[in-house]
Amino acid sequence: MTFQHARFPSFISDCVFAVRRYPALTTVAGAATLMAGAALINRQLAKKADRDNPPQGQFIEVGGVRLHYVERGNGRPLVLFHGNGSMIQDFESSGLIDRAAENYRVIVFDRPGFGHSLRPRNAVWTAEAQANLFKEALSQLSVHRAVVLGHSWGASVAVALAVRHPSLVEALVLASGYYFPTARSDAAASLVPAIPGFGDIISYTASPILGRFMWPAMLRKLFGPQSAPEKFAGFPREMALRPGQMRASAAEAALMIPGAFAAAKTYNELKMPTIIIGGEEDRLIDINKQSVRLHEEVKQSKLYRIAGAGHMIHQSAMPDVMAAIDEAAAQTLH
Repeated sequence: MTFQHARFPSFISDCVFAVRRYPALTTVAGAATLMAGAALINRQLAKKADRDNPPQGQFIEVGGVRLHYVERGNGRPLVLFHGNGSMIQDFESSGLIDRAAENYRVIVFDRPGFGHSLRPRNAVWTAEAQANLFKEALSQLSVHRAVVLGHSWGASVAVALAVRHPSLVEALVLASGYYFPTARSDAAASLVPAIPGFGDIISYTASPILGRFMWPAMLRKLFGPQSAPEKFAGFPREMALRPGQMRASAAEAALMIPGAFAAAKTYNELKMPTIIIGGEEDRLIDINKQSVRLHEEVKQSKLYRIAGAGHMIHQSAMPDVMAAIDEAAAQTLH
């Protein structure tokens, strides 16, 4: 002990000397400490979010992927795919599931990496890869024909499902989708968080903090020109801000433009009844360059432009979306 006490002042002196000689060490050490602390806090918040929002549906395993889904109602199958960064609770809070369940067997999935579904890292989860996954999931659920609705990124999954497995999709409803490659600032911003390794560090440290800070502005962009309705308060923000979900969100944003390049070559293969619906005031996408153009390419499609509505059309104009589903389903009966 005497030796250690004698060396302690010397150790402090060496540390002070190192800090003065190499000030960058202090910055690096401080940043590392800050990031470790942020990661620990984000991990605890994610665990709390999972505890506060337990699964409300059931699980199915497909090819090693554990998927969470909610099934409600009876009748013709209706499958709903949510957008990027979202989950089942988006459709739940909109009231669309309850309304549709009055006449349909509604099946809503948490897509891979969102809500309570897993997103294995051994695959690139393009819209096409997800379409193949959901085809097998629906087969396990004894669904061989269905009306399919996709919102935003989910519309890309719905299109891929219809192109790859046309016998499964008897009618399509595409809401607020992104179908053709155009410049997207959100896609560019997601390139770094989507990088394997480094992106994980960002997703587990800075992204959840920035996400909380940017949440009000994001809602204004998604819902504008309207404000987020009171019913959207049922959407669990903290689930969306978990590091794993933010990592999945960044990956999907990075896939948008290349995905649209590939998908644009397949739209002439869509032969089933197709309803395209979009908000006239969508601040996230230009519906003239997306929904209107898709309508021109898919000859049997119908287009509905909802005045005063933004990107979250199923939230702000749920009855119009429900009417689009009913119309698409009715066309398959002739």
